Amino acid sequence: MPGDRREIRTIAEQSTSAHSTDSMAYHAAADLRALRAFVCAGAVARGLSPQRVELLALAVSELATNTLQHTTGGGRVRLWAEADHLICDVIDQGPMRAFGRDMPPAEAVRGRGLAIVEQVCDEVGVLAMPEGTVVRIRLGL
Repeated sequence: MPGDRREIRTIAEQSTSAHSTDSMAYHAAADLRALRAFVCAGAVARGLSPQRVELLALAVSELATNTLQHTTGGGRVRLWAEADHLICDVIDQGPMRAFGRDMPPAEAVRGRGLAIVEQVCDEVGVLAMPEGTVVRIRLGL
């Protein structure tokens, strides 16, 4: 995927109430295994292919890890499908994320999480809502 830039944009607020939405909160690193299992089960139930399920789990794990490392209070994940996409929101009380950066050099110790999310998802967006900062990722079904 080198040189392949995914669409990164600020997303407009969108209601999830019309869709069958699953949600799970996480508060500590010990919650990440259960969070990945929750996301994988929900994605499989909604028809995401096994290869894409692994990519979704990686993206959500990176975003949730960022939440735990850089914010307080943990976060929440929402998952639903609409039309031909699986959509996942990762919500926390952190600041807006800056997407669209290049992958850090190989010798960098940190900083790959958001770049990985951008590479493995079809679309990544971010918005500020009353409930917190929402990073929305989409993968085609």
